[in-house]
Amino acid sequence: MTIVLILVCLFAVLLIGVPVAFALGGLGLGMLILGGFSPLMAPQAVLSTLDGFILLAVPLFLLMSNILLKGGVGRDLFAAVQAWVGHWPGGLAVATILSCGLFAAISGSSVATAATIGTVAIPEMVGRGYDRRFVYGLLAAGGTLGILIPPSIPMIVFGFVAEESVIALFLAGIGPGILLVGLCIVFAMIHARFTSSYTPMPKASGPERMVATFRALPSLALALLIVLGLYSGAFTPTEAAAVGFAAALVITGLGLRTLTWAKLWEAVRDSAVTTTAILLIIAGAKIFGKAIALYRIPQDISAFIAAHIDGPVVFILLVSVVLLLMGLVFEALSMILIMTPVLLPAAMALGFDPIWFGIFMVIMVECALITPPVGLNLYVIQAVARVSLGEVARGVWPFLLLMLLTVVLLYLWPDLALYIPFKW
Repeated sequence: MTIVLILVCLFAVLLIGVPVAFALGGLGLGMLILGGFSPLMAPQAVLSTLDGFILLAVPLFLLMSNILLKGGVGRDLFAAVQAWVGHWPGGLAVATILSCGLFAAISGSSVATAATIGTVAIPEMVGRGYDRRFVYGLLAAGGTLGILIPPSIPMIVFGFVAEESVIALFLAGIGPGILLVGLCIVFAMIHARFTSSYTPMPKASGPERMVATFRALPSLALALLIVLGLYSGAFTPTEAAAVGFAAALVITGLGLRTLTWAKLWEAVRDSAVTTTAILLIIAGAKIFGKAIALYRIPQDISAFIAAHIDGPVVFILLVSVVLLLMGLVFEALSMILIMTPVLLPAAMALGFDPIWFGIFMVIMVECALITPPVGLNLYVIQAVARVSLGEVARGVWPFLLLMLLTVVLLYLWPDLALYIPFKW
């Protein structure tokens, strides 16, 4: 009953327009005071949270993503992939998905992936007659790969909250990420097979492919540097973000010469604004998490689940429904920060591996990124394409079903996430 009352209060303050960070922090502080605990626990919780070394990766990955976005790296990357697969059935759609996957391996940001590839791919696809709703849905969903294919900012935050290895989470995201890319490609090709209105692309010649690939080499080299550095153990996530930021500056500023001082300032400003918002939400969520831990809510939920939930299947179905409903109101990081302390103990009591559960939550958070009214990727594609939000939202439903199918396959085959980090 307590958790229901707390959630009702949280939704109430959010509905009257209180920002998420202050709603979480204020509610947590109120719970501490009403529960007879010292209100000084709130600033202690904030200080112990924001001095975490791993959180330095968040602004650095955001800065790298924004520099690549302002430097126009997505255009060369998309052109290279298009040269190799553009002649396939639905070739531009396939190139878009693969480009999103490749950029996701660099950026760690869903919004940056959607904006970078969307800016290039939307005019190309619409110009060749692809169904507009399909195009917008494809780009909105393709952008979500930015938080599933590592590096990933939500994985960093989940690892920080759950006190689990971020590297293990990154490794666990590879299998589901590749699976989701594959499902999207198959769907795009089937859609193209039964939608003959688009104009197919001619097959690029060998020299054309080589030229396009050569222009994209800096981006591909950056992705390779981050991936190999992380998975070989040469970099921590924070170090990988710092190296990626420096490399992005070199690529766009000295190599491609597309990054001006004005664009650099825009990248720094946008990154600072987003970082501030994220850290405020983390601070507020930490106060809220401290309060619910002192109220023993996670233990009560675990006891309730043990007594009333008949097995892991029902638990996963229930959690999936809850996260989908929360995705209508909360953005991605808020969901992870609010629900991880509540759900993770119950999941572990039922035998779920915390790394597996983290990947499951990230995929469900992906769904929140493309469900109205607060799906951030919908607004990104709306801004890029300059169309109505409803038109974008109507195009995402097939891809939302593909994400839910990925969750089903992940449940049926846990090694999809756990094989690489623990058994390879």
